[in-house]
Amino acid sequence: MVQKALITGCSGAELTADEQAFFREHRPCGLILFARNCISSEQIAELSAAVRACVAGSELLILVDQEGGRVQRMGPPQWRTYPAARNFGRLYDSDAGEGVAAAGAVARLMAKDLFEAGINADCAPVLDLPAPGAHDIIGDRAYSSDPETTIALARAVAQGLLDGGVLPVIKHMPGHGRAQADSHETLPVISASLEELSVSDFKPFMALNDLPLAMTAHVVLSAVDDVAPASVSAPIISQVIRKRIGYGGLIMSDDLDMAALTGTLGERTSSVIAAGCDVALHCSGKLADMEDVADAAPELSAAARARLKAAFGQLKTPVAFDQDQAERWLKKAFAAAA
Repeated sequence: MVQKALITGCSGAELTADEQAFFREHRPCGLILFARNCISSEQIAELSAAVRACVAGSELLILVDQEGGRVQRMGPPQWRTYPAARNFGRLYDSDAGEGVAAAGAVARLMAKDLFEAGINADCAPVLDLPAPGAHDIIGDRAYSSDPETTIALARAVAQGLLDGGVLPVIKHMPGHGRAQADSHETLPVISASLEELSVSDFKPFMALNDLPLAMTAHVVLSAVDDVAPASVSAPIISQVIRKRIGYGGLIMSDDLDMAALTGTLGERTSSVIAAGCDVALHCSGKLADMEDVADAAPELSAAARARLKAAFGQLKTPVAFDQDQAERWLKKAFAAAA
């Protein structure tokens, strides 16, 4: 049986009986975890195993937003605290080699935490480039406003995750950095020309377009589509993400619950898939909402199945690393805070 084009959450640290029935019936291709789901590495591994058992016979993405800084779902006392991406940008500005080395080593350390909990995908790195006057929803989650700095650091982070047996999810394609509003709360509109975006915002995504997983931005690019945000815009996904950026991997939407999108959850699900997203992402863990999304989610298309298979093909047994040195880089990155 083919899995559905759906990544969903769940309500707590273990599956309820109703959630088990949901996962058996709908067989999503992924589970995304939040702080409510993360008590210990052993508990996360058991939760992940329970979901895998419900979708037996298929591989499953187990994802978490573990960027560092403001966005880390696994934190103290069970796990380390990690610095925001901007800290690595500051290190890079002082010494490019140190910045890259620190970013890669700390990502490898983070991957160790995730791998030990049975998590195989991290919704990082953030490739957005903040612009003057932009809303701070991205802010220090970005490495830099400079494309080349961002490319170097994001590549190091992606490699560190891959070396630790974890798939990176680049976000928020094709770029959220200029947005003057938070897409969790309203619909941002970016009015820059395609030429301007191509030499700035799109560049990190173009440079990392070989990575297997990406998440969209709920933002309007008025130069391409002055009505629909990227996640539900066929022109943006086909002309910008697939063609101009050249991205061939699996595209998941950002969270369907965000206020930048309109319509019922079922309509939002249908819209992101119709626009060209391979997978719809829904995060709340509220069972009634999960049912609405799952009822509207189709089975994975043949192309999406191929992209998902290619992503799993990039998973590898973690390579050895110098954990003591990585811990020293972690301290140095924290010290780079403004």
